[in-house]
Amino acid sequence: MVDAVEYMEVHMEEPFDSPEIARIACSSTFHFQRMFHMLTGNTVAEYVRKRKLTLAAQELAATKAKVLDVALKYGYDTPESFSKAFRRVHGISPSAARGQGAKLKAHPRISFQLSLKGDKDMDYRIVEKEAFKVVGKGTKVTMKDCENFEALPKFWNECCRNGFYDKLCSISNGADILGVCVNDFNNEQFTYMIATVKPKEFISEDMTEIEIPASTWALFESVGPLPGAIQKVWTRIFSEWFPATSFEHADAPELEVYPAGDTASEDYRCEVWIPIVKK
Repeated sequence: MVDAVEYMEVHMEEPFDSPEIARIACSSTFHFQRMFHMLTGNTVAEYVRKRKLTLAAQELAATKAKVLDVALKYGYDTPESFSKAFRRVHGISPSAARGQGAKLKAHPRISFQLSLKGDKDMDYRIVEKEAFKVVGKGTKVTMKDCENFEALPKFWNECCRNGFYDKLCSISNGADILGVCVNDFNNEQFTYMIATVKPKEFISEDMTEIEIPASTWALFESVGPLPGAIQKVWTRIFSEWFPATSFEHADAPELEVYPAGDTASEDYRCEVWIPIVKK
Protein backbone atom coordinates (compact mmCIF):
# COMPACT_ATOMS: atom_id res chain seq x y z
CA MET A 1 0.00 0.00 0.00
CA VAL A 2 2.85 2.39 0.84
CA ASP A 3 4.55 1.73 -2.51
CA ALA A 4 1.25 2.24 -4.34
CA VAL A 5 0.74 5.66 -2.72
CA GLU A 6 4.33 6.59 -3.60
CA TYR A 7 3.64 5.63 -7.23
CA MET A 8 0.51 7.79 -7.30
CA GLU A 9 2.41 10.79 -5.93
CA VAL A 10 5.25 10.47 -8.45
CA HIS A 11 2.81 10.15 -11.36
CA MET A 12 0.31 12.88 -10.46
CA GLU A 13 0.89 14.58 -13.81
CA GLU A 14 0.11 11.42 -15.78
CA PRO A 15 -3.17 9.62 -16.63
CA PHE A 16 -4.64 7.56 -13.80
CA ASP A 17 -3.61 3.89 -14.13
CA SER A 18 -5.60 1.79 -11.66
CA PRO A 19 -4.31 -1.65 -12.78
CA GLU A 20 -0.68 -0.53 -12.49
CA ILE A 21 -1.28 0.92 -9.02
CA ALA A 22 -2.86 -2.37 -7.91
CA ARG A 23 0.04 -4.35 -9.40
CA ILE A 24 2.51 -2.34 -7.34
CA ALA A 25 0.41 -3.14 -4.27
CA CYS A 26 0.63 -6.87 -5.21
CA SER A 27 -3.13 -7.28 -5.41
CA SER A 28 -5.99 -7.39 -7.86
CA THR A 29 -7.46 -4.08 -8.97
CA PHE A 30 -10.75 -4.78 -7.18
CA HIS A 31 -9.10 -5.79 -3.89
CA PHE A 32 -6.81 -2.76 -3.87
CA GLN A 33 -9.66 -0.35 -4.55
CA ARG A 34 -11.87 -1.93 -1.86
CA MET A 35 -9.04 -1.91 0.69
CA PHE A 36 -8.09 1.68 -0.13
CA HIS A 37 -11.66 2.87 0.20
CA MET A 38 -12.23 1.17 3.55
CA LEU A 39 -8.94 2.40 5.01
CA THR A 40 -9.08 6.01 3.79
CA GLY A 41 -12.74 6.83 3.15
CA ASN A 42 -11.88 7.80 -0.43
CA THR A 43 -11.88 5.83 -3.63
CA VAL A 44 -8.50 5.73 -5.37
CA ALA A 45 -9.80 8.02 -8.12
CA GLU A 46 -11.18 10.51 -5.60
CA TYR A 47 -7.90 10.58 -3.67
CA VAL A 48 -5.90 11.21 -6.85
CA ARG A 49 -8.36 13.91 -7.93
CA LYS A 50 -8.10 15.72 -4.58
CA ARG A 51 -4.31 15.49 -4.56
CA LYS A 52 -4.06 16.85 -8.12
CA LEU A 53 -6.29 19.79 -7.24
CA THR A 54 -4.26 20.44 -4.09
CA LEU A 55 -1.05 20.58 -6.13
CA ALA A 56 -2.74 22.69 -8.80
CA ALA A 57 -3.90 25.21 -6.20
CA GLN A 58 -0.40 25.48 -4.73
CA GLU A 59 1.03 26.07 -8.20
CA LEU A 60 -1.50 28.76 -9.05
CA ALA A 61 -0.95 30.55 -5.74
CA ALA A 62 2.85 30.44 -5.90
CA THR A 63 3.64 30.90 -9.60
CA LYS A 64 2.51 32.84 -12.66
CA ALA A 65 1.59 29.70 -14.60
CA LYS A 66 -1.45 30.07 -16.86
CA VAL A 67 -4.66 28.41 -15.69
CA LEU A 68 -4.87 26.45 -18.95
CA ASP A 69 -1.32 25.14 -18.55
CA VAL A 70 -2.01 24.00 -14.99
CA ALA A 71 -5.28 22.39 -16.08
CA LEU A 72 -3.55 20.42 -18.83
CA LYS A 73 -0.69 19.46 -16.52
CA TYR A 74 -3.07 17.75 -14.11
CA GLY A 75 -5.18 15.97 -16.69
CA TYR A 76 -8.03 18.36 -17.48
CA ASP A 77 -8.82 18.83 -21.17
CA THR A 78 -10.52 22.23 -20.88
CA PRO A 79 -10.39 25.23 -18.54
CA GLU A 80 -14.11 24.71 -17.92
CA SER A 81 -13.77 21.16 -16.59
CA PHE A 82 -10.77 22.21 -14.49
CA SER A 83 -12.60 25.22 -13.08
CA LYS A 84 -15.63 23.12 -12.14
CA ALA A 85 -13.52 20.51 -10.33
CA PHE A 86 -11.36 23.19 -8.69
CA ARG A 87 -14.37 25.08 -7.38
CA ARG A 88 -15.89 21.87 -6.02
CA VAL A 89 -12.81 21.24 -3.87
CA HIS A 90 -11.63 24.75 -2.98
CA GLY A 91 -14.83 26.76 -3.18
CA ILE A 92 -13.28 29.39 -5.46
CA SER A 93 -12.26 29.66 -9.11
CA PRO A 94 -8.69 28.90 -10.25
CA SER A 95 -8.07 32.57 -11.05
CA ALA A 96 -9.24 33.58 -7.56
CA ALA A 97 -6.59 31.28 -6.08
CA ARG A 98 -3.99 33.82 -7.15
CA GLY A 99 -5.46 36.47 -4.90
CA GLN A 100 -3.59 37.42 -1.75
CA GLY A 101 -5.09 35.64 1.25
CA ALA A 102 -7.16 33.25 -0.86
CA LYS A 103 -8.36 30.33 1.28
CA LEU A 104 -7.50 26.96 -0.25
CA LYS A 105 -8.03 23.42 0.94
CA ALA A 106 -5.10 21.03 1.18
CA HIS A 107 -5.60 17.27 0.95
CA PRO A 108 -2.33 15.87 2.32
CA ARG A 109 -0.62 12.80 1.03
CA ILE A 110 -1.89 9.69 2.79
CA SER A 111 0.55 7.80 4.99
CA PHE A 112 0.06 4.40 6.58
CA GLN A 113 1.39 3.42 9.99
CA LEU A 114 1.76 -0.13 11.28
CA SER A 115 -0.41 -0.61 14.37
CA LEU A 116 0.38 -3.67 16.46
CA LYS A 117 -2.81 -4.39 18.37
CA GLY A 118 -3.39 -8.08 18.95
CA ASP A 119 -5.52 -7.30 21.98
CA LYS A 120 -8.73 -8.63 20.48
CA ASP A 121 -9.06 -11.79 18.41
CA MET A 122 -11.09 -11.70 15.21
CA ASP A 123 -12.88 -15.00 14.75
CA TYR A 124 -14.00 -16.06 11.28
CA ARG A 125 -15.15 -19.07 9.30
CA ILE A 126 -14.47 -20.08 5.69
CA VAL A 127 -17.38 -21.64 3.79
CA GLU A 128 -18.10 -22.64 0.20
CA LYS A 129 -21.50 -21.82 -1.26
CA GLU A 130 -23.08 -22.47 -4.64
CA ALA A 131 -24.67 -19.68 -6.65
CA PHE A 132 -28.06 -18.45 -5.47
CA LYS A 133 -30.53 -15.70 -6.31
CA VAL A 134 -31.82 -12.92 -4.09
CA VAL A 135 -34.76 -10.54 -4.47
CA GLY A 136 -35.22 -7.17 -2.85
CA LYS A 137 -34.96 -3.41 -3.22
CA GLY A 138 -31.78 -1.49 -4.00
CA THR A 139 -30.35 2.01 -3.81
CA LYS A 140 -27.19 3.52 -5.29
CA VAL A 141 -24.78 4.95 -2.72
CA THR A 142 -21.66 7.02 -3.32
CA MET A 143 -18.36 5.73 -1.97
CA LYS A 144 -17.01 9.24 -1.44
CA ASP A 145 -16.06 10.44 2.05
CA CYS A 146 -17.68 7.45 3.84
CA GLU A 147 -21.15 8.79 3.03
CA ASN A 148 -22.40 5.19 2.95
CA PHE A 149 -22.19 5.01 6.75
CA GLU A 150 -24.97 7.61 6.88
CA ALA A 151 -26.93 6.68 3.76
CA LEU A 152 -27.44 2.98 4.51
CA PRO A 153 -29.11 3.36 7.94
CA LYS A 154 -31.44 5.92 6.33
CA PHE A 155 -32.29 3.41 3.57
CA TRP A 156 -33.08 0.73 6.16
CA ASN A 157 -35.32 3.15 8.07
CA GLU A 158 -37.11 4.10 4.86
CA CYS A 159 -37.79 0.44 3.98
CA CYS A 160 -39.11 -0.20 7.49
CA ARG A 161 -41.40 2.85 7.38
CA ASN A 162 -42.89 2.17 3.95
CA GLY A 163 -43.67 -1.49 4.67
CA PHE A 164 -41.10 -3.04 2.32
CA TYR A 165 -39.19 -4.74 5.15
CA ASP A 166 -42.37 -6.42 6.42
CA LYS A 167 -43.22 -7.51 2.88
CA LEU A 168 -39.76 -9.02 2.48
CA CYS A 169 -40.11 -10.91 5.76
CA SER A 170 -43.47 -12.29 4.64
CA ILE A 171 -41.96 -13.94 1.54
CA SER A 172 -38.70 -15.08 3.14
CA ASN A 173 -40.16 -18.25 4.71
CA GLY A 174 -38.17 -17.56 7.85
CA ALA A 175 -34.88 -17.01 6.02
CA ASP A 176 -32.51 -14.25 7.14
CA ILE A 177 -32.78 -10.77 5.68
CA LEU A 178 -29.71 -9.73 3.68
CA GLY A 179 -27.84 -6.54 2.95
CA VAL A 180 -26.18 -7.04 -0.46
CA CYS A 181 -23.32 -4.74 -1.57
CA VAL A 182 -22.50 -4.65 -5.29
CA ASN A 183 -19.45 -2.41 -5.83
CA ASP A 184 -18.83 -0.32 -8.95
CA PHE A 185 -15.44 1.37 -8.61
CA ASN A 186 -15.54 2.72 -12.16
CA ASN A 187 -18.37 5.03 -11.12
CA GLU A 188 -17.27 5.42 -7.48
CA GLN A 189 -20.53 4.03 -6.13
CA PHE A 190 -22.17 0.79 -5.11
CA THR A 191 -25.66 -0.65 -5.15
CA TYR A 192 -26.96 -1.76 -1.77
CA MET A 193 -29.93 -4.12 -1.65
CA ILE A 194 -32.15 -5.13 1.24
CA ALA A 195 -33.05 -8.62 0.13
CA THR A 196 -33.71 -12.27 0.92
CA VAL A 197 -32.92 -15.53 -0.84
CA LYS A 198 -35.43 -15.92 -3.67
CA PRO A 199 -38.11 -18.49 -2.79
CA LYS A 200 -38.74 -21.18 -5.40
CA GLU A 201 -41.11 -20.08 -8.18
CA PHE A 202 -41.41 -16.62 -6.63
CA ILE A 203 -42.34 -13.88 -9.11
CA SER A 204 -42.49 -10.20 -8.24
CA GLU A 205 -42.61 -7.28 -10.62
CA ASP A 206 -41.74 -4.71 -7.96
CA MET A 207 -38.52 -6.31 -6.69
CA THR A 208 -35.01 -6.50 -8.14
CA GLU A 209 -33.46 -9.93 -8.66
CA ILE A 210 -29.73 -10.66 -8.88
CA GLU A 211 -27.60 -13.79 -8.78
CA ILE A 212 -24.85 -14.19 -6.22
CA PRO A 213 -22.10 -16.29 -7.88
CA ALA A 214 -20.64 -19.43 -6.35
CA SER A 215 -17.91 -18.25 -3.99
CA THR A 216 -15.63 -18.98 -1.10
CA TRP A 217 -16.72 -16.78 1.79
CA ALA A 218 -15.08 -15.49 4.95
CA LEU A 219 -17.77 -15.07 7.63
CA PHE A 220 -17.41 -12.60 10.50
CA GLU A 221 -19.81 -12.24 13.42
CA SER A 222 -21.02 -8.87 14.68
CA VAL A 223 -22.32 -8.59 18.25
CA GLY A 224 -24.09 -5.46 19.44
CA PRO A 225 -26.63 -2.84 18.38
CA LEU A 226 -26.90 -1.74 14.76
CA PRO A 227 -25.52 0.03 12.87
CA GLY A 228 -22.48 0.75 15.04
CA ALA A 229 -21.46 -2.84 15.76
CA ILE A 230 -21.46 -4.04 12.16
CA GLN A 231 -19.71 -0.88 10.92
CA LYS A 232 -16.85 -1.65 13.33
CA VAL A 233 -16.64 -5.21 11.96
CA TRP A 234 -16.40 -3.88 8.40
CA THR A 235 -13.53 -1.61 9.40
CA ARG A 236 -11.64 -4.39 11.21
CA ILE A 237 -11.98 -6.77 8.25
CA PHE A 238 -10.08 -4.41 5.97
CA SER A 239 -7.71 -2.79 8.46
CA GLU A 240 -6.76 -5.93 10.43
CA TRP A 241 -7.93 -9.22 8.91
CA PHE A 242 -7.00 -8.86 5.24
CA PRO A 243 -3.45 -7.54 5.95
CA ALA A 244 -2.85 -10.54 8.25
CA THR A 245 -4.00 -13.26 5.83
CA SER A 246 -3.14 -14.71 2.44
CA PHE A 247 -6.58 -13.86 1.04
CA GLU A 248 -7.87 -10.96 -1.01
CA HIS A 249 -11.33 -9.77 -1.96
CA ALA A 250 -12.96 -11.60 -4.86
CA ASP A 251 -14.81 -9.43 -7.38
CA ALA A 252 -18.28 -10.41 -6.17
CA PRO A 253 -21.05 -8.93 -4.00
CA GLU A 254 -20.62 -8.71 -0.22
CA LEU A 255 -23.36 -9.80 2.17
CA GLU A 256 -24.68 -8.73 5.55
CA VAL A 257 -26.82 -11.48 7.09
CA TYR A 258 -29.47 -10.32 9.56
CA PRO A 259 -31.42 -12.91 11.61
CA ALA A 260 -34.67 -11.87 13.27
CA GLY A 261 -34.16 -10.17 16.63
CA ASP A 262 -33.84 -6.88 18.46
CA THR A 263 -31.25 -5.00 16.42
CA ALA A 264 -30.85 -2.43 19.23
CA SER A 265 -29.83 -5.10 21.74
CA GLU A 266 -26.29 -5.35 23.11
CA ASP A 267 -26.26 -9.07 22.26
CA TYR A 268 -27.82 -8.92 18.78
CA ARG A 269 -25.82 -11.16 16.44
CA CYS A 270 -25.48 -10.87 12.67
CA GLU A 271 -22.75 -11.63 10.13
CA VAL A 272 -20.67 -10.07 7.35
CA TRP A 273 -19.85 -12.39 4.42
CA ILE A 274 -16.86 -11.43 2.26
CA PRO A 275 -16.10 -13.30 -1.01
CA ILE A 276 -12.42 -14.23 -1.04
CA VAL A 277 -9.70 -15.79 -3.19
CA LYS A 278 -6.13 -16.82 -2.41
CA LYS A 279 -3.49 -14.26 -3.38
